[in-house]
Amino acid sequence: MDFSIPEETAEIISGLKQFIEKVVIPLEDANESLLHNPRNYYLEDGRRSPEVEALRKKVRMESAKAGFYTMFGDKELGGEEFGPVTALLVQEAINKSYPNRKLIEAIVIPSPFTNGLTPVLKGLKPELQEKYIEGIGSGEKTLCFGLTEPDAGSDVWGIKTRAVKQGNDWVLNGTKQWITNAPYADYCLLFAVTNPELQKERKGGITCFFVETKSEGFTVDSVIATMGSLGGDAGIISIDNLRIPEENIIGELDNGFTKAMNGINTGRLGMSGKCIGSAQWALKKAVEYSKIRKTFGKTIEEHQTIQNMLAECAMDIYAARNMALNCAWKIETSKKPPTKEISMVKAYCTEMMGRVYDRAIQIHGGMGLSNELQLEEGYRMARLLRIPDGTSEIHRRTIAKRLLKGDLSF
Repeated sequence: MDFSIPEETAEIISGLKQFIEKVVIPLEDANESLLHNPRNYYLEDGRRSPEVEALRKKVRMESAKAGFYTMFGDKELGGEEFGPVTALLVQEAINKSYPNRKLIEAIVIPSPFTNGLTPVLKGLKPELQEKYIEGIGSGEKTLCFGLTEPDAGSDVWGIKTRAVKQGNDWVLNGTKQWITNAPYADYCLLFAVTNPELQKERKGGITCFFVETKSEGFTVDSVIATMGSLGGDAGIISIDNLRIPEENIIGELDNGFTKAMNGINTGRLGMSGKCIGSAQWALKKAVEYSKIRKTFGKTIEEHQTIQNMLAECAMDIYAARNMALNCAWKIETSKKPPTKEISMVKAYCTEMMGRVYDRAIQIHGGMGLSNELQLEEGYRMARLLRIPDGTSEIHRRTIAKRLLKGDLSF
């Protein structure tokens, strides 16, 4: 296996960095007080301010014009559909050079399966694709992925939102929770139970609906503020007698769960790349600090304890990176998705990032706890990433199931 970065991917990364330096960084610098003061960034209810949303939209649309916003979008919808290897390496590069930036994360490049030109949208009727896809692909409009509920997170088969047929419409009722981008999205890919018997047997019974978020009966009740933040990106949605036309069903009736999984592997590899890149950034800061900080008459790089911590970070990153690259290669070259390996990569990389940031903070001592160095922000992000796209525990369960079924290959 060739572990060098493919030439095409290297060119993409170079162009992406140029775009960020030319378009995004100047915009961030010009709006520093807005973007880096939480009291300006968020409104009292936890939503991002209209001014922040305007900047995010500007970056999305500029990224779309430059071809980056749709690079992982489905080809049938107008995207480039670059695969998991590119997704991994691009996210690694972005987060190694520009971690914790307010106008980069999930803006320059959206989630490949819950926003932008997600393959889920291939299930839209042609007339609806014609109506909606252009705005989504241009970055003008955004999506949210309405699957998770208060009692259905890891076990998505447990959703309780119901859709009942009335004439040519479906009437939906229920609650969605932890829905990323819900407070800001123009459209929602909304999942509901249409056949309780099939759902009970875990053989189907869940349908995906395309919903305009301004529709009567669709309400974002609140924003969920997360660790150390005055606001957030996720929200709670109430569905109250929401009437959706039959034509807004995405794909086949009762087969929405299959749609929900389209593109998730590329998303998990992208998340792993984020962890790997961000961990490299944290390690670099720790190495640099160890060369200038002195204790007991010498720089801390000379203390064996510090050396061991740096070495452990490097070992963690190296293992994660090569594990992820091998998995991405398997996804692109295998007829069946390497389920066991995908779960290993997602769990390992997110946990690895937490370990690296923890050591980096410890090496910096009191300075590591300060907001100034941004290590604490990365530490919080590392903790957060162990939950979405499958918790570490769910992925261990998947790994064990595959092993017990005889999948002992590596």
